[in-house]
Amino acid sequence: MGRLTRRALALTALSALAPGAAAARGAGSAPTPAPAGGAAPGPDRPPRSTTAMRGVWLATVANRDWPSRPGRTAARQRAELLAHLDRAVRYRLNTVILQVRPTADALWPSPYEPWSEYLTGTQGRDPGWDPLGTAVAEAHARGLELHAWFNPYRIANHTDPDRLAASHPARAHPGWVVPYGGRLYYNPGLPEVRAFVREAMLDAVARYPVDAVHFDDYFYPYPVAGQTFDDDDAYDRHGGAFPSRAAWRRDNIDRLVRETAAGVRRVRPGTRFGISPFGVWRNASTDERGSDTRAGVETYDDLYADTRTWVREHWIDYVVPQLYWHIGDPAADYAGLVAWWAAVAEGTGTDLYVGEALYKAGAAAEASAWQDPVELSRHLTLAARYPRVRGHVFFAARDVAADPAGAMARVAADHYPWPATPPR
Repeated sequence: MGRLTRRALALTALSALAPGAAAARGAGSAPTPAPAGGAAPGPDRPPRSTTAMRGVWLATVANRDWPSRPGRTAARQRAELLAHLDRAVRYRLNTVILQVRPTADALWPSPYEPWSEYLTGTQGRDPGWDPLGTAVAEAHARGLELHAWFNPYRIANHTDPDRLAASHPARAHPGWVVPYGGRLYYNPGLPEVRAFVREAMLDAVARYPVDAVHFDDYFYPYPVAGQTFDDDDAYDRHGGAFPSRAAWRRDNIDRLVRETAAGVRRVRPGTRFGISPFGVWRNASTDERGSDTRAGVETYDDLYADTRTWVREHWIDYVVPQLYWHIGDPAADYAGLVAWWAAVAEGTGTDLYVGEALYKAGAAAEASAWQDPVELSRHLTLAARYPRVRGHVFFAARDVAADPAGAMARVAADHYPWPATPPR
C-alpha cells in the first residue's frame, strides 16, 4: 500500500527501507505514452470506453515515494503530491492508493494518533496543511479515485517507545505493544487494540469521501528467524476456545477484516474495502487447494491471514495479490498464480486486480527476465486471458516517475491507449 525490493524473498518489508531512500522526480519527468495501434483520440476518433482498475501505490513509509524527504515546506510537499497525481493521469491510470497511516500515525488531523514523522521529520508536529484532504480533492478533480491505504498494526520501525510522540497511544498503553524483529507492533490478539485501530482508521473515512479503504500485506509480522512474537498473555486470556495459537491468530485477523468492512459500510456507504496480500496463500505441497508454488512464506501459516477465505466469502470488495514474480519463475510462476487467483475469485462478488512489481523492471539485482522492458507488458497480456482479472496496480509511484527501463511507458503504449473507469 511503498515497500530495495518489497517482496523479493517475502521478508524484505517496506518498513525496512531507510528514510529518504530516493526522491521522486518532479512534474514532467514521466514521458507521455503514445497510444498503441495508431492515431490518438481526436474530433473524428473518439476515445474508446473501458472499465478496469489501473492503479498505483503511493507509499509514504520511510518517504519511499512521497514526500521525497521529511521537513519540506507544505507548498513543496503539495507540489510533489500533485506531480504524482498528474503523472498518473498522463499514464492513463485511474486510481491512486495513498498510504495515509504508515506507522500508527496520520496524514490528516486525527484525534486518535499523531501526525506522521514522514511529513515534518518529527512525529506529532503539525505540517501546516491537510495531505489526505488535499489528495482526495485533487485526485477527484483529475478524475482519479483515491484509496486510503492503512497499515493496521505497525507502530514503528524501531523498538524504542521513548522515540514516539509523547501523545502516542502506544505510550499510554504499553501493554498493547509487542517488540519484534527490530520494530514495534500493536498486538492483534487484544480486542481493545482491534477496536482502537479500527476507529482510528474510520476517522479518516468519516472525514473524507475516499473511494476505498485499503490494507496491504502486513497483519501479523513477517517471520524473523530465531525470534518469537510474544503474545502469550493475550493468548492465555483470549485463546481458550481455539485448537491452536495459529487458529486463534487467524481468527483475530478475520475479525479485523470483517469488522473493518462493517465499519466502512456504516460510516460511508458505497466506499469499498480492498486488501493487497502477499501473493501466495499456501503452497500446494502444504494444502491441495494451494498454488503450484514453492514460496518461503505462506500467508495462511506465517502472517495468519486467510486471504482465500476473505475472497471466497466476499468479506472484501476487491483483492490485489502481490504477484511480484516473473513469468516462468521456478518458485512462483506469475502465470500460474494469475490462474490460481482467478479460480479463487470465480463465482464470488470480490473483484480481482493484480499487483505488479514495476520496481523490479530493469533492476540489476533482479532475475534476467526483469531486464527485458517488455516483461511487465507481457504480464498484462497474459492476465487478459482471465475475465476475473479486472485490472492491475503498480508498485510504486517513485518507479512510475523514474521508469528506468521504460517498462511503464511500454505498458501504457501497449495496453492503455484509451482512458478507463475503475470498477465500481
